[in-house]
Amino acid sequence: MELQVVLPDESSTMDAQRPVELGVEAERLGYRMAWLPDHLLPPTGHDDVYGGVYEPLVTLSYLAARTSTIGLGTSVLVLPMRNPFVVAKQAATLDRLAGQRLTLGLGIGWDRTEFASVGADFHTRGARTDEGISLLRHLFRGGGRFEGRFYGHSSGLFGPQPLREIPIMVGGTSEHALKRAAALADEWQGFALDPAGFTRNVARIRELSTRDIRVSTRIAWRGGKSELAKAVDEAHRFAEAGADALAVWFGEESGFADRMAEFAATLGK
Repeated sequence: MELQVVLPDESSTMDAQRPVELGVEAERLGYRMAWLPDHLLPPTGHDDVYGGVYEPLVTLSYLAARTSTIGLGTSVLVLPMRNPFVVAKQAATLDRLAGQRLTLGLGIGWDRTEFASVGADFHTRGARTDEGISLLRHLFRGGGRFEGRFYGHSSGLFGPQPLREIPIMVGGTSEHALKRAAALADEWQGFALDPAGFTRNVARIRELSTRDIRVSTRIAWRGGKSELAKAVDEAHRFAEAGADALAVWFGEESGFADRMAEFAATLGK
């Protein structure tokens, strides 16, 4: 099972260099993927419920220049709050700059107030995400005319085209999210699941699709020896349940590097 990290990006007072420095350290420690969250207008005092102060694709571009092997991903970019044509351009450019290391993790979002604040329709967010993913695939493959319910174009050249099929990850545990992953994604990432819940969700995805979809999940460890033992035990149980990868968030930025190193060392014993 691949070990990954969810970088801290929750505080507006955090130095912009800090998530990047931690990404560099994660690569040195052997973590295989670094994820960044996304929110455009979280409420004041949002702390770790939202995350996503620094724009993830911009930040990952900077991290790409400081690293060479670690994967770079969004967990997750709220696609229906964004223009999918712009996301496609950003993702294709970043994947080129990063040497084909991007995984584009996408979700539908959940905060009605945030959608209203940015002028995005909350009620159609699921349908627009599904169509947006189809549009991304279409653009990445150099397709021409696209006609959809929400998005479309009759002319224009999309570039740069990716040098490969950029992996798309879908996050979430609702029935709609599982169906979206089964139909449209290369990878699914669970959240707030125990190993039994992970197993049930994976079984549902396998029922819905015969494609080889990579399955992963996220956990958190904020410190403490007893909690570390529980988190490591849980990680082993996720591996036994068939998780291809496990992404860990280590809490607030203070002490994050030490916890990241301790977890990797303990898991490897």
